[in-house]
Amino acid sequence: MSIRPTDIDVLDLLPHRQPFIMIDKLTHFDLKSAKTVFTVRNDNLFCCDGVMEEAGLVENIAQTCAARTGFKQIKQQVEVNDIVPANSNHTIEKVKIGVIGMINMLEMKRCPLVGEVLETSMDIEEEFFSTTLVCSEVKIGDETIATCRMKLFLTDKTPGENGESRESEL
Repeated sequence: MSIRPTDIDVLDLLPHRQPFIMIDKLTHFDLKSAKTVFTVRNDNLFCCDGVMEEAGLVENIAQTCAARTGFKQIKQQVEVNDIVPANSNHTIEKVKIGVIGMINMLEMKRCPLVGEVLETSMDIEEEFFSTTLVCSEVKIGDETIATCRMKLFLTDKTPGENGESRESEL
């Protein structure tokens, strides 16, 4: 059974919950890259006076990486169990929590405005056990508005039912 990134609800790909969701949809996945889209809304946690702050862009990049990891985990479960997540009696395991370990070469050219659609891409430069180094770019149409390199660490924790993390049973 094969699934596409657009088949999975973003809430199944991320350990985050509202109001901290900074992507709308995973649009591309492969072993070395991912892409997401996100429409900046006025009620966004990082928006002030119609502009998304820089921290929102950094979180958008991190959640693009998290969505790739979450999709990879779900894809492996689907292939092993031959199930379709939305139509299955099988339980899909919660995705693991990752943390940002480093951000460098961060370049913010401008902050996005409410209503603009961010297209965020990430490419893996190195992956070693639970550590991943990525290069990312945020675009609005053809305009690049932010780039950076980010080092991420995947923990063994998953989100708990009350929002707190718990040790994974894997």
